[in-house]
Parts: sequence; structure tokens; C-alpha cells
Amino acid sequence: MSDREDRAAVAPFEAVASQLVDVAMGRKPADLVVKAARWVNVHSGEILPNTDIAVAAGRFAYCGPDASHAVGPQTVVVEAQGRYVVPGLCDAHMHVESGMVTVTEFCRAVIPHGTTSMFIDPHEIANVLGLDGVRLMHDEALTQPVNVWVEMPSCVPSAPGLEEGGAVLGPTEVAEAMGWPGIIGLGEVMNFPGVANNDATMVGEIAATWAAHKTVGGHFASPDLGRAFHGYVAGGPEDDHEGTRMEDAAARVRQGMKAMLRLGSAWYDVAEQVRAITEMGLDSRHFILCTDDCHSGTLVREGHMNRVVRHAISRGLKPMTAIQMATINTAEHFKLEREIGSVTPGRRADFLIVSNLAELTIDAVYGRGVRLAASGRLEADLPVYPYPKSAIDTVRLGRALSAEDFRVMAPRGAGATVDVRVIGVVENQAPTRALTATLKVRDQVVMPDADQDICRIALVERHRGSGTLTNGFVSGFGYRGRCAMASTVAHDSHHMIVVGTSEADMALAANRLGAVGGGVVFFADGVEQALVEMPIAGLMSNERAEIVAEKADRLIAAMRAAGCELNNAYMQHSLLALVVIPALRISDKGIVDVDNFQIVDLIV
Repeated sequence: MSDREDRAAVAPFEAVASQLVDVAMGRKPADLVVKAARWVNVHSGEILPNTDIAVAAGRFAYCGPDASHAVGPQTVVVEAQGRYVVPGLCDAHMHVESGMVTVTEFCRAVIPHGTTSMFIDPHEIANVLGLDGVRLMHDEALTQPVNVWVEMPSCVPSAPGLEEGGAVLGPTEVAEAMGWPGIIGLGEVMNFPGVANNDATMVGEIAATWAAHKTVGGHFASPDLGRAFHGYVAGGPEDDHEGTRMEDAAARVRQGMKAMLRLGSAWYDVAEQVRAITEMGLDSRHFILCTDDCHSGTLVREGHMNRVVRHAISRGLKPMTAIQMATINTAEHFKLEREIGSVTPGRRADFLIVSNLAELTIDAVYGRGVRLAASGRLEADLPVYPYPKSAIDTVRLGRALSAEDFRVMAPRGAGATVDVRVIGVVENQAPTRALTATLKVRDQVVMPDADQDICRIALVERHRGSGTLTNGFVSGFGYRGRCAMASTVAHDSHHMIVVGTSEADMALAANRLGAVGGGVVFFADGVEQALVEMPIAGLMSNERAEIVAEKADRLIAAMRAAGCELNNAYMQHSLLALVVIPALRISDKGIVDVDNFQIVDLIV
């Protein structure tokens, strides 16, 4: 164990249990005592006034009416003065890479917002660097002053046969990772047809996870709640964050799953699904809040899990219920209720001091009994975590790309127009629409059409340097004039997605990312307007979250100047190759009809 891991570690309960007993009994002094708090007890659902809370060895030792017996000469005493003590917030499902930063920088951004436990699925870096990438993020997670558990990615690639990424992982790798100290379970099982059809890889990965007594994450991204859904549940996934409707949440809970309701930068799925609690009266203890994907701008300016809890309260949940859905419900789901999720003896002393519960106004954040942030400012020291060179050189285009590479050629003998398939962006949701449109043909080139809000999209292979592209069309960005945006964040295989109205700008954008090692860039009229460098696997920056957020702001401003008014359009852009969520996507193998899990022709 490194020095940094040693500083971040919390002693196992069994190693300090006798010390906790001595503190509770007054035989030994506590390290920290919070006086006169309103205790938000997520087990009983009560708020108990005039409570003292004593902490020793990074864990709660006493929660009761008077902890004077635990105060010694060296004890730090915090006067709550009637403020609330709330368990540290948990994000049950998220991807660090979506924040455009490393695990360390993500923690730096979210700790002041009250997040003290995260369950991360690093399948983005896994699709680029394989098991080595997962290990890099796992090891970095162990060095944090808050709890960062890792779910072993389950679908690398996410949909075999429909895409080819930078790595392949299977049951052997899953079984190996289950022995790592920070692995908490299996990441979202996105290949839902594979589970329903007893695909050997999916069956093997789930079996390895169950054998390790760990949690299997779900991802059923279809509105069809028929036989395939029941087959998927029978296959072993224990939660799902892909629901968007009230009936989706209800169906999952009725089948014994946990319904994870997400509010990310671009996903607004809480309001509709929470009605299963507020209107249908279902038991809230089987619902969990999460973010899934939050970019750096959201983290820096709007918050993290505190934002989700506030939103859930605004949609009709009682504050206690919303807090339970972001604390104890999550802990119980991952079999960690003896470690996190509540302010009760024996648990890790992760807690918030809150002055307004309904608005979740966080005055201070404590992790393992140490104050990490106060008044929205980080106080903890989080040293930069170095990544090796092998994680940096990952964008391989194989050749310089030209404007001609981004043209769609009409079939021989085609007339003045052709009918094409078009990917339709749905604002604030992960699914797309499968559209068709009639486009003009000029000199045998199929032309985009600004009047129909249709521009070009291309997926550029970037793992093996093959120099190959898939071209298509996309609608919903609203671009006008000559522009293009390229990104090496392209869920889940993370090739390069280029969207634009100008083939020349598309080539400039793609080549620029090849030169800087990945990220996202926007060109207009042949001039670079914004660039966010992400040299780590082409997915993450090595800069601070606030710096990345400023660069991302310039990106969003450039997109808006070109006519794009979509909320969090960058995130919509990054999901256009996500071939496990309906309805139409693009991959290195062609245009993908996700509803039928097959490659289809671009020209109808």
C-alpha cells in the first residue's frame, strides 16, 4: 500500500470495535464530537433534536443525547447549534470519465457538494485500455479521502458484432477483478438481448459476480416490458437506471430490482419516475438516486448528488425520503449498510452539517471524521494522481483525413434525391429516434439539409489506426453555417464522433484531436473556436475541474453561436455511437438499428 493509500484508508470495523465501545462508554475520548445537532436518522425516518455524535478512528462511536463523557483534552468539538447532521451522499451509478476529469479531480469537485461515496463504472476507459485501464482507475480510487468503489465493466465492447472498440473483456477478466479490494460488483449489463438469450459471456460474467457475493448492475434500455424484460431480470441484474417512465420504475421494483432514478447533465429521468412513489404509493426504500453522467460544468456550478436530492424534493418527495434514496438505500443495495449510508455507530463517519434540510444547504462535509470542505470550499489536500504514458498515447488515426473522407456518395444511377436514415437526437434523454429524410444529390454526393436540421455525422476509427470511417446523417443540433465538432468521447467504444455541416471543418476537427491526443474541439468557418484537451485515454483531462469547466463553457458557447440550442448538446453528441440504447446509432461497422440489433443501410 502506498503512503497515499495509507492516508486515505479507514480501519476495518473489527480492528477498532473495542475502541468505539470504549468511547461510547466514556472510557476513552473521541476524536471528534458534534454537539446539539438535529440527527437525520435514515433508519427510523426520524429527525431527533439535541443529539450529540462522537467519532473515533474514522467511525461513529456514539449517537445520543449527551456525549460529554466522550470529550477529552484533544477532542475536536463542533457546535451544531441545532443544524442537521445528514449522512454523506452516495452516487449509486456514475461514470467519472463523463466529468472529463480523473477520479481525483472528480472528487475535488464533488466533495464540497456533499458526495462522500461513489460507485463508478469505468467502462469508458475499459473500452480504450482494457483491464489495465480499469486497474488504473481502481488504484486511483483507493487513494481518495472519500469512498470510491468500482464496478467491473461488463460489456467491453458493449454490443459484440455491432461495434469493435479498443479492448475485449469477458468472464475471465471479471473473475480476476472480483478479487481486487475496491471492486464492488459488475457494472451495468448493457447487452440486455444477450442476457435474455443466455449469451455465454453475459452468463459467465454474472455468475462470477454472484460467486463473489457482489452486486450486478443493470441496464435495460428498452421500453418493452414484455418477455425480454422478464428474461433479463431472471438473468441476475439487480438494478436499472435506464427507465424514463413511471411504469418503468414500477416494473423494476415489482420484479425485485432497485429502480435507479438519474439526474445527470443531460438526463432528466427523476421527475417522471418518482411518481411511482408520490402517486402510486410504492415503497421508496427500493428506489435509489444517481447521476450516471455529469460533465465538469454541472459539477462546478450546479452540484452533484445534492442537486439530485434537491430536485427529487422539488418533485414531491419528503426531504427524509429523498435523503434515504441517496444514502441508506444505496448502501443496502451494495451490501455496505454496515459501512456507509447512515449516521449510526460503527459506520464510517461520513456526514454533512446542513442548515436547511429542504434546500439541503451544506455548511460542512466530513469524511471518516475529518472535515473535508466547508461553505462550498474544499479543505482537503488531494494530490494529483499520475497516469502512465501508456494511458496517454491512445488516439491513432492512421492518416491525415481530408474533406472527401466525410462525403456520402449516392448509389450509381441515383436521381436528384435519395432517402436516407437519420439519427434523431432527443433532448435530455439518452434514446434517439430512427428517422428517414429525402436529401438532394449533387455531383453524386448526398447533401445535408439545414432546412430539415440535418447535418453530417461520421465515426472515425481511432484505436488501431485503420484510417476507416462510417458516414451518416443526424438531426437535432440546429447547426447553421460552416461548422463541425469532433470528440473522442464516443460512448461506449470511444472512437471519434464528428458532427458538422462542412466536410472541410470536419476534417480539421478530426485531425486536431489526433494531434492533441483526444478531447473535444469545435471549428467554424475553418477556425478553431474551442478545445478541451483530454489526453488520458482520449477521455479525461489532467487539469482541474474548474479549468476544464471553463474550456467546456467556450465549447458550449461556440455550439450556440453556430445555432445549437440543445441542453447539454456535447453529451448528446457523445452518445450518438451508443449502440445499446435505441433507436438508431452509428458505429465503426455502420449504421445500427438498436431495436433489432443489426447493421442497416444508410440509404433506404
